[in-house]
Amino acid sequence: MKFGIGYFPTDEGVDPATLARLTEERGFESLFFTDHTHIPASRESPWPGGEVLPREYGRLYDPFVAMMAAAAATERIMVGTGVCLVIERDPIATAKQVASVDRLSGGRLLFGVGAGWNLEEMRNHGTDPDHRFRAMRERVEAMKEIWTCEEATYNGRHVSFDKIWAWPKPLTDPHPPVLIGGLGPRVLDRVIAYGDEWFPIRTDDDEALVERMRQLQTAAAQKDCGPKPVTISSSILDPAALELFEAAGANRAVYWVPQSSAEEAERRLDEIAATAEEYQGWSVVDRHEGG
Repeated sequence: MKFGIGYFPTDEGVDPATLARLTEERGFESLFFTDHTHIPASRESPWPGGEVLPREYGRLYDPFVAMMAAAAATERIMVGTGVCLVIERDPIATAKQVASVDRLSGGRLLFGVGAGWNLEEMRNHGTDPDHRFRAMRERVEAMKEIWTCEEATYNGRHVSFDKIWAWPKPLTDPHPPVLIGGLGPRVLDRVIAYGDEWFPIRTDDDEALVERMRQLQTAAAQKDCGPKPVTISSSILDPAALELFEAAGANRAVYWVPQSSAEEAERRLDEIAATAEEYQGWSVVDRHEGG
């Protein structure tokens, strides 16, 4: 099992470069950053996490800038989006951002994508919420064309362009892994259709999540597209749950560090590292030194 860290990078907490160094020093495999271009002041869409939307949602750095800062400050850890709201981004420009960060980081990018939950936010970017999942698929498919083709073209309902030249191409061959976020009823279909991995959030029902992981692998085998790795996003330090998820095919657990100072972030990272050590028997020193 790989262990990663998730963070909301803002101007009020530990900066991405500092957190990245702290994350790498403790032997973690990856660091993921969230994405919201803005939060509509109307607040019509309810936040899935509760009644009060946390302050950090409206203060986020751009995740590609945060990833580049993190990558420049480190040598080993993967940097990722957890998740990038691709329905709010131009696919040609986003393809270039992904390829640029992947190349400049030495091939260390994990591209988590999702459609999001804030309907007003989507509308402000010209996206019809009723068609957001179709738009997400087309944008990911169009980006894959750009990353892998000398002359890329795509013709869909939401994305359409004639032959284009777009470099640089990603360093990762054929492109960085695309992790599909979400827990909706059709998310497994999306993972099979155009994703490389599934990136669900852990819920209160671990057995239900495990069952869906098994369904994913069964569907992948039927489609002859190989096993689909699963990254579990969680904030609960529970070795028993880790064992359950890994047995069902999960290969990465991502734990979240709240908005905090560097000192407070260090304490949280040490707590997570202790859980990893208890579960898997690796030490911070061993992992840092390549053991």
